[in-house]
Amino acid sequence: MAKRRLNEHQLRRISSQQKARGKRTQPAAHNTDSDAEATLGPEQEGLIVCHYGQQLDVESLSDATRGQLFRCHQRSNLPPLVTGDKVIWQAEGDSTGIIVALVPRHSAMSRPNARGEQRSIAANIDRVAVVFAPVPEPFGNLLDRYLVAIEHLRLKPLLLLNKCDLMPEETSNHSADEAALKVSDLLKLYAGIGYDTLRVSCHQPATIDSLKDMLSGETAVFVGQSGVGKSSLINTLRGIDDDDNAAGAADVGGLSRGRAVGREKGTHTTTATKLYHLPGSGDLVDSPGIREFGLWHIEAEQLMYGFVEFRPYAGQCRFRDCRHQQEPGCALLAAVKKGKIHQSRLKSYHHILQELGRG
Repeated sequence: MAKRRLNEHQLRRISSQQKARGKRTQPAAHNTDSDAEATLGPEQEGLIVCHYGQQLDVESLSDATRGQLFRCHQRSNLPPLVTGDKVIWQAEGDSTGIIVALVPRHSAMSRPNARGEQRSIAANIDRVAVVFAPVPEPFGNLLDRYLVAIEHLRLKPLLLLNKCDLMPEETSNHSADEAALKVSDLLKLYAGIGYDTLRVSCHQPATIDSLKDMLSGETAVFVGQSGVGKSSLINTLRGIDDDDNAAGAADVGGLSRGRAVGREKGTHTTTATKLYHLPGSGDLVDSPGIREFGLWHIEAEQLMYGFVEFRPYAGQCRFRDCRHQQEPGCALLAAVKKGKIHQSRLKSYHHILQELGRG
């Protein structure tokens, strides 16, 4: 017997039913899509709190099972899902389930891979905290890369100087004085531009309280070099001691020696992006540490937009193809001369342009 063809009306009705799934936030009374789905529980809303390859940890947001975690697979017709996504899912056991739809995101944090393809890190993010510390040594160009990417994604950035308690303790010799001064000046530079900045230490409760206040009611993702203390910060914000080996604690690593003598860099400890609830406040996302932040996907005009203090001078140069190097009538060079733009930021801009092959 030949298979029965669906008419256009039936096809539209099936398509409409599929799209409606992503809009529903209340449990469905029945599910009759197929015989296989009849064994699943009702549709309900959940939050992805961790991603493990083909499996995801979903926290139930329904009244009956609120807060419980379910290890879920996603339907093959769904786009790639990430930590922070809200989804519609169905339980297929006491601790497992199937994700059937994605609730529309209001924002996403992503970064390009080596081929320049965008790879999502987390979804529904309000703020991105760029964490750096006196050790490993921070570099303005790396911080600028983060800020350009954050501006491109239209998210709120926060420059977070962690381990600030190390700075006064490392002033016993001249070189340490210079290192501490460099870090302090770096933070002042970004504060002067208008970015939110904060000094924190896991050993100084008052600074942690200030960070809690700033993140209250938000979902924030922590990014930065490995070894700057992102996971320790998250544990402290959640009231967990790094040495307690408590269930659900973020993994913490130390510092490893690089090839250069005296150069320290962080060891990668966080292997999966996880979301943690902060008691009485917002949510925190811990992402795998990275030492570089590629910007291959950003055009030259977008790069300039990512340097926020450059924006008032866009289109103000004498020549339309101005390279902002030594051309007469360059608005950016004039702004540097007047102290409106810091020379190091313009240098960083040119450095990134050159790496992109557009300098």
